[in-house]
Order: sequence, then structure tokens, then C-alpha cells
Amino acid sequence: MSFSTFNQGVSEMTSLTYREYKIHQVGEVVWEIPRTGKMRVPGRIYASREMMEEILKEDESIQQVINVATLPGIQKYSLAMPDIHWGYGFPIGGVAATDVESGVISPGGVGYDINCGVRLARTNLTLEEVRPRLDRLVSRLFQNVPTGVGAHGALHKLSKKDIQGILKKGAAWAVENGYGRPEDLEFTEENGRLSTANPEKVSPRAIERGQNQVGTLGSGNHFLEVQVVDQIFDPEVADALGLFLGQVVVMIHCGSRGLGHQVCTDYLRVLNTAVHRYQIDLPDRQLACAPIDSREGQDYLQAMAAAANFAWANRQVIMFNARRAFVETFAIGETELGFRLVYDVCHNIAKIEDHQIDGQTRRVCVHRKGATRAFPPHHPLTPKAYQHVGQPVLVPGDMGRYSFVAVGTPRSMEETFGSTCHGAGRVKSRHRALKEGKGRDLIGEMRRMGVLVQARGMRTVAEEMPWAYKDVAQVVDVMHTAGISKKVARLKPIGVIKG
Repeated sequence: MSFSTFNQGVSEMTSLTYREYKIHQVGEVVWEIPRTGKMRVPGRIYASREMMEEILKEDESIQQVINVATLPGIQKYSLAMPDIHWGYGFPIGGVAATDVESGVISPGGVGYDINCGVRLARTNLTLEEVRPRLDRLVSRLFQNVPTGVGAHGALHKLSKKDIQGILKKGAAWAVENGYGRPEDLEFTEENGRLSTANPEKVSPRAIERGQNQVGTLGSGNHFLEVQVVDQIFDPEVADALGLFLGQVVVMIHCGSRGLGHQVCTDYLRVLNTAVHRYQIDLPDRQLACAPIDSREGQDYLQAMAAAANFAWANRQVIMFNARRAFVETFAIGETELGFRLVYDVCHNIAKIEDHQIDGQTRRVCVHRKGATRAFPPHHPLTPKAYQHVGQPVLVPGDMGRYSFVAVGTPRSMEETFGSTCHGAGRVKSRHRALKEGKGRDLIGEMRRMGVLVQARGMRTVAEEMPWAYKDVAQVVDVMHTAGISKKVARLKPIGVIKG
């Protein structure tokens, strides 16, 4: 059913109740919370009815959508993707665009792991070629890419000059220092660098925390996966991205490590004070913010950009070391291996962009927290190689089922400020998942599912077992049905390294 067909059938509309709010179904997979009380705009949530009923049980994430709608300068809607769940201030899966002249910037709309993102690399290898050496490959990857809380050692301790270069240049610093190829930058969002970065706005403590963490995964839901393309939905687009059935690919999910976390911590303190200075009335102190054009707002944006650059350099070095693991394991040359970056997309960031609002081009600050950019074909920021198909969207699932590749569409620009979902979203807390995994042979369970796992600690494995997450296929299908992003391929994990 199309949006237009659905919207013509007013009698088909249904409503759900959340506290004192009515949530109306306004599209096949779109739900709207009307503007009420201090809300400046309505809230919109993308979800199937079944997913919406589950989201209602969570309670706080919907309240966060409502809270975000009260931010000064917010435009059109407070948005939430189908992987919505509770987060700090904003829900994870939240999107909000604020006017650059009258609006605010909120670290809660970015998150602690600034520029946490996903990178996908393709190879010429097939599952049949990789399966006999998979154990050896996963072990080599585990050696080459440090994992776990406080992981370090991928590079020798960097000098202050090196860190300054990373914070300014992002992935370009890694390429200039031999950790990749110049063409990698062409397939990285923003070419792997935000030019507004100012290392002077990053605290010494943040720099200290990140000084030996470039090229490391960390822990939690971060991972490096060896995957196989097991389903193609759009052969033409898949071919444009260099993907084919049975192909082995590598997906990397991580962010700015301790440096980004410290930047967020530092500026939450600053902006909690700024809220009072600028007399901003908020329903939740976790939405601490400042006017975009204020000194505090600009300082945070410049520090956030530097942390984002750190994350891009981090993923670039990890990919370089993953490529090296393949070469060493299979004893083949670079040409034969065909290890190439498909795309790198971030999902915890705020960026100044131009969008059409009420028929006019407006400059806005788009907060994407647990949401992925999904720009359409022919957009100037879509890579040249993908101009005819749209920007790749990378949506990781849990480590036992599958992840997806999609592409952005024109409708994303009309409805969601060029944004779509970013992952599966948790259905069980880490504490509950840990409790349910107690006493079980989790590595054995994963092997029986056809997935080889190596991890720094069993706690992380328990917290990240497949049953702790939503089925990412349902999340991706919602955005496909809405016409926001279009499915291209499904990727099944066969080897995983985690912290």
C-alpha cells in the first residue's frame, strides 16, 4: 500500500494511546504525536503496528520524542526511526533538525560515542574460498585489531602532533600515513573529515584518552564481522556497489572511543550551565543545549567535529589492518583480493545541512543519534560512483542473523531530513541479557549457528547475543515500505570479533 492510497482512506487510520497523548497512524508505517503543550512541532515515529505496540511498552523512548519536540528552533517534526529505544536525552533512533539562526545544538542528540558508524569493505573472495581458513582468518583479525574496554596498541603511542593531525584531518591523516588509499576517502561520508574541527576545543583529558586508541574497536556493540552476501534485492544497485551473491565482505562498527566520550562529558557540563544563561526551558536536563550561534554552541560543534574526525581515522586504520589480515591468511596479492571500501557512514553526529522546508531552502543543524544519512541519487554529497543509485546505507543487525545494505531515496529528503534507521535496536537490557546467558556455552551456540566468534571477554558476548536485539529485517523493511531507503542486499555473519 502506498502512502497516497493509505492517506486517502481516512477510515483506515487507527490510534494508540500513550499516557495523555493520542498517537495517530498517518501512513502505512508512520505514526504521529500531535503538537501538544510545550511541543513546538509534532512527533513522528516510523514503525509497523506490531513494533509500535512494543515501543509503547518501553515508555521512555516515546516521552523522549515528545521532549525533543520542545527544543528551540526545531523544524517540521521530532523524528524517530523503527530501531528507537531509550537513550541519553534523545532516543536512540532520534532525528531532529534545528534552524541555525534560532535553534540549538544538543549533545544528547549526538550521543557519547561521537561518529559511531559503520564501514563496509568488499572482496573478490567467495564463501567457498574463505570457509576452510575462517578460523585462521578470525584469529588473525583478532590479533591485528585490538578489542575490549581500554583497548590500545594498534599504533604506537601517537605524538601530540599526530593527534592534532587526526583531529583536523580525520581519515585523510591515516591515508597520508600509509593506512589506506586516497580513493578510500571518496567512499567515506564527508570524505572522512569535517572541516569545522578545532582541536583547541578538545580537552587535554579527551586527547589523553584517545592517544593510544586509534585502530581499536573497544567493547559493547562494536564489532568487526566477516560476512557473506546471501541475498540480493536489487541486482543493478548491488552491481554498482560491487556486491555479488556468495561474496565475502567485512563490516566494521565503532566510533571515537574514549576521546569522543570525554568530549561529550566535557560539553554536557558546559551546556548544562548555558541552559540557564540563555533561559532555555527544558523538560529534561539531559537535553542540555545552547544556541547554535552562541560561543558554547560553536565550541561544542568544533569539538564534536574533531571527535568525528578521530572516529573516521580510527575506522580507516582498522580497515587497513583487516585488509592485512586477509592478505596474510590467504597469501594473495592486493589485486586478487580486491579488498575495497564500499562506504563508510556515521550515525551519531550533528551536521549543518541545507534542506527544503515549506518550499524554501533552509540551513539547519541535523542531529542524527542512532540514525543514518540516506541521501538520494544525484545529491551533491552522494559519491560520484553512486550518483545514479544513491548513497549507500549500512544497517548492522545482531551477530547471529544478518545485516543489510540499502540506498537513500528522494523521499528521505522530503520527510526525514535525508535520514533512515541505523541498526536493530535492543529489546533486552545488557543486565538482562547477561543474566540469561549465565552458565551457557555462548561461543558454542554461535558456532552451531554458523558463526565463529572471538572476544576479549564473555560478558560482552552475553550482552550481545542475537536474542538481545530486534530483528533488523523488520527495521529495514519499515524504512523500505516508507520509501525512505531501499533494500539492496542482505549480509550474513560468519566470523565475528568483539571486545
